[in-house]
Amino acid sequence: MTAIVAILLAPFAVLTAFFLVEVAAGLRRKVRAGAETSSASAVIVVPAHDEATVIGQTLQSLTEALGPNMRVLVVADNCADSTAATARSAGAEVIERHDLERRGKGFALAFAADHLRPDPPDIFVVMDADCSTDGASLRVLVDAAHSSAGPVQSVNLLRPDRSASPLVQLSNFAFVLKNLVRQRGLQKLAGRVHLTGTGMAMPFGLFHVSGDTRSSIVEDLALGLELADAGHPPMLVGNAFVWSGSASEQGTLVQRRRWEGGFLSTALRQGPGEAWHGLLRGKPRAVLAGLDLMIPPLALFALLNVAALIVAAALVLAFGGAWWPVVAQLILLMLAMFAVLVAWAREAREFISLGVLARLPLYVIWKLPMYLGLARRGTPKEWLRTGR
Repeated sequence: MTAIVAILLAPFAVLTAFFLVEVAAGLRRKVRAGAETSSASAVIVVPAHDEATVIGQTLQSLTEALGPNMRVLVVADNCADSTAATARSAGAEVIERHDLERRGKGFALAFAADHLRPDPPDIFVVMDADCSTDGASLRVLVDAAHSSAGPVQSVNLLRPDRSASPLVQLSNFAFVLKNLVRQRGLQKLAGRVHLTGTGMAMPFGLFHVSGDTRSSIVEDLALGLELADAGHPPMLVGNAFVWSGSASEQGTLVQRRRWEGGFLSTALRQGPGEAWHGLLRGKPRAVLAGLDLMIPPLALFALLNVAALIVAAALVLAFGGAWWPVVAQLILLMLAMFAVLVAWAREAREFISLGVLARLPLYVIWKLPMYLGLARRGTPKEWLRTGR
C-alpha cells in the first residue's frame, strides 16, 4: 500500500516541488537591460469584439504612449456595436472582419497580419482593447523584440483595486503570481516564458498563426508554444508593463472560465509531451517548460493537492502502510504555500491585504462550480468578451 500511495502522490510531488522552485526563482527581480532606442517600425494591433465602451479610452492612452515609427491598427472583429466608428473617431486605422463561422482572437490577429503583409512593419505588437501601457514600456518592448529578433512578452497585470470584492482581489493576486513571479522564474529556469495575449511583440516575419492556433481559445499560449518549438522561445521584458482593469465577480468568472478552460485543454495535450520529449533529447529546459505547463491554475492546483492528500491518507488508514509519502507531500504543499506568502509580501501588497489573502480557501470554493462546469461541458469554443 505504501508503494500505491507513493505512486498516487508522485505527480503532485513533482509539480508542487517545481512550483516551489519556480516561485522562489521568480522572487529575484532582474529586468532586461534597456536597449538603445531603435528605429524599428511597429504596428500595435488591437483586436476588438464589441468594445465600443472602452476602445476610445484605450486608444487615447495608447496614442499618448506611441513612439516614433509606431502606429495603431484596430481589428473590429464581428462587432455588433460601434467599435469601428469609435476607433476611427479616435484617429486609429480600422479594419473590419465579418466571419461568424470562424470567430476568435486568433482569426482577428491573422486577419491583421494579412492586411499588413504588403507593407509590413518591423515589429508586430498585440494589445487588448481594454488594456493600457506607457511610452517607456512600449518602447522597451519594441526595442527588445527588434534587438533579440524574437518574440517578447511584457508583464501583464490587473490594476490593483482594494475596493473590489475579496474574490476579485484574490483573482488579481493570482495574476501577479502567474504573470510576474512565475514568468520570471520560468525565464530563469527554462529560458523562455508564455505569451499572455496582450503586451506581446515579435518581428513581423515570425508572426504566423497556424490553423490550430487561430481556432484556439488561448491563442496566445498556443502561439508561444509554436514559436518555442520553432526555435524562437518568447522572452520576458520585466520592465515593460501592460495593465487591465478588474472585472466584476461575474465578469472575472467568465474571463477565468475562458482562459483556464483553454489552458487546461492545451496543458493536458502538450505539457506531458513537452516534458517527455525534452527528457528523451537530453534538454532539461524543455522538461522544465513542460512541467510549468502542467501546473494547473492556483485554485485548482490547491484543490487537487488537498484531494490527493485526503485520498492518500484514507488509503493508509483503511489498508495500512507507511505515512512518509503523505507527510512528504504535506511538507511540500506547506512550503509552496509559504512561497506564495513570500511572493505576496514582495510583489503584491498593493493588490491584496493579508486578511483577504487568508480567504484563499473561499476562492477555491468560489471557482469549484466553474471547474465542474468545465468538466461537464468542456472548454468554451468562442472568444468570450469579459464583463466589465
